[in-house]
Amino acid sequence: QVQLVESGGGLVQAGDSLRLSCTASGRTFNTGTTAWFRQALGKEREFVAAIRWSTGTTYYGDSVKGRFTISKDNAKNTVYLQMNSLKAEDTAVYYCADKSSYDLTKYSSRYSNWGQGTQVTVSS
Repeated sequence: QVQLVESGGGLVQAGDSLRLSCTASGRTFNTGTTAWFRQALGKEREFVAAIRWSTGTTYYGDSVKGRFTISKDNAKNTVYLQMNSLKAEDTAVYYCADKSSYDLTKYSSRYSNWGQGTQVTVSS
């Protein structure tokens, strides 16, 4: 019923900003949680940020804290990831994920719905 469609990835220069969007088709999980993960080539998937739909409470991975901001627009069924001060090590495929429960978690196994991923490449 719910499909996650990601957009906003691309090639940018180190220090630049980029905003990713994750739009959910179908009914929004108003008590659930949506998160961003990323996976660099040849590396494990890494938690980036999560947001609780009911309260707007956010949770960030240590590597992006202070640089990235997750937000949501209920009317548009969209979650955003604003990425500032991008570094070369931010280069990865970024995935949007969603789960029906409202608890914030960094563990990818807890998320049941996943988008196709969007490539973010940061050049130095």
